[in-house]
Amino acid sequence: MSVIADTPKPPYFAVIFTSTRTEGDNGYDKMANRMVELAEQQPGFLGVESAREDVGITVSYWADLDSIKNWKANSEHLEAQKTGRKFWYESFKVRISKVERDYGI
Repeated sequence: MSVIADTPKPPYFAVIFTSTRTEGDNGYDKMANRMVELAEQQPGFLGVESAREDVGITVSYWADLDSIKNWKANSEHLEAQKTGRKFWYESFKVRISKVERDYGI
């Protein structure tokens, strides 16, 4: 997987997940990798980018809002969300936006 997602011509949607972590791994890395694998199998998934220092930012890209809704409702993803609230995150925020334009080199 490329570090920068190869997204199609807009419009499409971005889910921006920003978080601060608790101490220790507590199974986080294994679950994070599994969530990427699972998301890649979902209809409408376009790609993902992620970085972590003091604040983690993961941006996943989706074809439409229904694809995002279906991903949020995925049973394995729901379990990861529940575990994250309990063990992995001090705080987090989810933002959903429509990408109207993109460009780069």
